[in-house]
Amino acid sequence: MSEANAFDFERQGQLAALAPLTRLRRPLPQGEAKKLWLELTVLHSRSRTMTHAEALEIVQQYKRGYFLMDNGDGLRWYSSRVHALIPLDDRFHIPKSLRRALNNPAFETRINTAFERVVDGCAARDETWITDELKTVYLELHGFGIAHSFETWIEGELGGAMLGLTIGGAFIGESMFYRVPDASKVAFARLKTHLETRGFALFDAQIMNPHLQRFGAYELPEREFKKLLSAASQLEVSFA
Repeated sequence: MSEANAFDFERQGQLAALAPLTRLRRPLPQGEAKKLWLELTVLHSRSRTMTHAEALEIVQQYKRGYFLMDNGDGLRWYSSRVHALIPLDDRFHIPKSLRRALNNPAFETRINTAFERVVDGCAARDETWITDELKTVYLELHGFGIAHSFETWIEGELGGAMLGLTIGGAFIGESMFYRVPDASKVAFARLKTHLETRGFALFDAQIMNPHLQRFGAYELPEREFKKLLSAASQLEVSFA
């Protein structure tokens, strides 16, 4: 698995591969899902600014364990029956192959300095679930201090980054990209330390893959995950 998609959770690919759907599903009641989808579509089509109430509605769905993606049939809400979590303690494992890069002072960490470029970088691939509609949502949520980029820079250039949402003490990982080898992995490993230092209680990676397993990621059933998410979302911590 290449670094370009290693932490992207491969939502689109895994959704297509899981037939019948054993882990991913679209669980919102039809009426509620349609209402939220229409709100997001209107927001994008009118190119207007998201209201605070709309931002809070999106946050509420994430707090319930849902996430947004476009699997080729428009922006929809999904959930996973099993969630992959990144440990924020000594269970986190740094592969030997990454240690030299992680200790390289040339890799500089910045937060939210190039958010739009990070979103574009995460979406720039042949098959992507981050459509223009979802880009708009991320940009609007960034304006409310909910969506963030955790970036790795080298020699004044953006080398790679993580994209995610913060809800209380929960970090919801959305995607990553890189232009310089190891840059996004460095961002990932340093993000874990940053979250731990800041007092976050949950680092949600949503869908397991072999790359995440190398770092010590583990899975929880949806019911247990939602309990942790509910508790973490109540914490008052600051990301940046």
